Amino acid sequence: MLSKLLSLLCIIPFVLSAPAFPPSGATPSTPDGNVSAVGVGLNPPGTNSTNSLTSATNSTTTSSASASSSGASTPGVITIPLSSYSFIPYPTPTLNPRPPVFPATDPLNPPSVNSNPQVVPDFAPAWATAYQKAKDLISNYTIEEKVNITTGVGWANGLCVGNIPPNKNFPGLCLEDSPLAVRFADYATAFPAGIQVASTWNRALMRARGLALGQEFKGKGVNIALGPMMNMGRVAQGGRNWEGFGADPFLTGESAYETILGLQNGGVQATAKHFINNEQEHFRTSESSNVDDRTQHEIYAHPFLRSVMAGVSSVMCSYNLINDTYACNNDKMLNDILKREYGFQGFVQSDWSATMSTLSAVTGLDMTMPGDITFDSGNSYFGGNLTDYVNDGYISMARLDDMATRIIAAWYFLHQDENYPATNFNAFNPNDEETNQHVNVQADHYKLVREIGAAGTVLLKNENGALPLNKPRNLVLIGSDAGPGKSGPNEFSDQGGSDGILAMGWGSGTGDFPYLISPLEGIQERARQDGSSVFWDFDDWNTAQAGNMAYGQAVALVFTNSDSGEGYITVDGNEGDRNNLTAWHNGDDLILAVAAQNNNTIVVVNSVGPLIIEPWIEHPNITAVVWTGIQGQEAGNAIADVLYGAYNPSGRLPYTIAKDIADYPAQLITDDSGSEIATIDYTEGLFIDYRHFDQANITPRFEFGFGLSYTTFTYSELSVTPIQSSDTDQEDLITAWENGEATPIAEGSSTALWLHEPAFQVTFKVANTGLVSGTEISQLYIHFPSSAGEPPSVLKGFTNVEISPSNTQQVSITLSRYDLSIWDVIAQGWRKPDGQISFSIGASSRDFRLQGDIPTST
Repeated sequence: MLSKLLSLLCIIPFVLSAPAFPPSGATPSTPDGNVSAVGVGLNPPGTNSTNSLTSATNSTTTSSASASSSGASTPGVITIPLSSYSFIPYPTPTLNPRPPVFPATDPLNPPSVNSNPQVVPDFAPAWATAYQKAKDLISNYTIEEKVNITTGVGWANGLCVGNIPPNKNFPGLCLEDSPLAVRFADYATAFPAGIQVASTWNRALMRARGLALGQEFKGKGVNIALGPMMNMGRVAQGGRNWEGFGADPFLTGESAYETILGLQNGGVQATAKHFINNEQEHFRTSESSNVDDRTQHEIYAHPFLRSVMAGVSSVMCSYNLINDTYACNNDKMLNDILKREYGFQGFVQSDWSATMSTLSAVTGLDMTMPGDITFDSGNSYFGGNLTDYVNDGYISMARLDDMATRIIAAWYFLHQDENYPATNFNAFNPNDEETNQHVNVQADHYKLVREIGAAGTVLLKNENGALPLNKPRNLVLIGSDAGPGKSGPNEFSDQGGSDGILAMGWGSGTGDFPYLISPLEGIQERARQDGSSVFWDFDDWNTAQAGNMAYGQAVALVFTNSDSGEGYITVDGNEGDRNNLTAWHNGDDLILAVAAQNNNTIVVVNSVGPLIIEPWIEHPNITAVVWTGIQGQEAGNAIADVLYGAYNPSGRLPYTIAKDIADYPAQLITDDSGSEIATIDYTEGLFIDYRHFDQANITPRFEFGFGLSYTTFTYSELSVTPIQSSDTDQEDLITAWENGEATPIAEGSSTALWLHEPAFQVTFKVANTGLVSGTEISQLYIHFPSSAGEPPSVLKGFTNVEISPSNTQQVSITLSRYDLSIWDVIAQGWRKPDGQISFSIGASSRDFRLQGDIPTST
């Protein structure tokens, strides 16, 4: 039974030729305390971000924990032997704050949001204070009491989906889903999904949504919100893509950064999830995502780096394996990259039942959730087993102290020791009047929901002035997506299904709607003001009837959707991931039937992600296409705002809409070939989404970053100016970077101030040449020298600017040295590539208006 512990861990203190760091906490020892001999299986540069430990000295001592914390060995999973492991805590950052660029920052008072961020908040002083308080608090705790801080009480044994029990003068912790709502709670707002706020490309709205969510979580007495989600949209069919922020690491990183600043400003601890490479639902607990080191750093880990820079309190490790090592047992990812390289000060929690061994504590896991090995199993890899492992010397007391300190420090970091509300709802029994106090936390957040719903709507096509609508004589709404659900907005558990307007996907990343405005309701409200007649037909399958109803109408609005979610729910044969990229509910045929009968057909799409729209996109009678996404409880009102011009659309696609599903570089893996562990090779490397389309010269239907407006914009007067560094303590590192040297291997090396401070300011002018006010989303794409091996264009900046007609505004986008760097797999650091770096400014990834070069030195 000991084999489970021996089979599900990987200790990798070496990366290629880089030296090991004692703070990784993964130093095996023989019983006499000497460091054991280890053999490290080295990989070719750029092939694996996780290396194998091929041998180590075993301890012959058995543990009373073995029987209850072990299981069968899994072939192909990298293992580590049971041994004694010493631990040295990571040092905390020591760089002095340097306002205004690097100000000491409390999470309850983050820097003001800016469409062109130039501040790097320094959370180190706040963390240092929190750490000291945490150390003082646990100074008289017993081993068992410290272990209790790390171990959830088990599934459904508390008020929240995750619970840490009270301990002396520590009140315990409530952990609760989701990234868009307080799950299982009443009197709470159902916000637009992550993909919707990413579609706004608007940092102020990202921050505002995070703040409103944080206020609601705090109001319900939740200590730790289980969001945001920031896995990449690598696979267009990926079931949980809608919870995240799209298919580009920079856009995802900025969305995560602003969301976390907002959440924690609201008082709740944020959780960056799922760390890492959990990009599809099929086989998520039994697949190895095999990712090379450079791709890992530049694509998939980047949003987590930005989360750490936002002061995130917690990171959740994922179910899958990374390069044959389970994520929650992955020393390379948890200890070396997250805690050492990124300087993460908070705690790592497992996804629910993703802990694979008691020795996960050695590889960087700090908290196991929900506590039991599997739901209702009655046993735990932590709990009493962790106590025994500490008593028996396998896990050091110093590491247990570190685990408990990190968890409690995060509590102090958010000032949750200061009159924080007690949990006032019951996630597992919401109708229990003794435990659900029905606290209303909604405030006026519906206004923000409506604004984000509209701002994240992308206008894909608009011909003959079809939009905005101008008091049409009559109009008809076709398709079930235009109306309310047959049995209300919450008829399906965890939103696992839809027979009306689609406003969120399904799974644990959802919440209950307090109400849901359908397009019919939103449009009828405006039609009443205009004196328009409104008709509708919600039957998706009677295409003849739909066409007949559309005939003679001034406007025919056809609504269609596409849904997805978490793999524990199957909807219409879709096991979380979408089986294909076609419209649901007979959408394509319905659209064509209506277009055949009406020459002013407008298609409205509520979708969790891209669709193949080739069957109808070029139909001459389809005058407009409005990509409304998934907008939350105010969906119908937001749609009406855009259709009638109350909100000039400014949304941009956070992914590419292809002409053929085969055009995407990564396909959904649904066949495990009979293996216990399925293999998912990220062979496309850096070339995901638009990067692949550009590299392979494939023409998409609508490119990443695309979106139309009811007005037009022009660009002019480009300039780029170096910015003097404020980090005088690390001038030698700046000089080395300018000379092409990589960042050193050190604690916090990838989040260093000198690497992320403003280095270049790009300025240009944008003019509104149309007849109405509008918001332009200006995007900056870097073009690295061909020798760097990068995609042709890489998003590294964006901003939003609202301009009235005939007016011009100067716009700025700031670049850091990090933005201009690539990951060097040999030196294990960020390096400026040799050669000239150029850039383009434009309205999408394929609509460049201005070009320039980065000066060769600052």
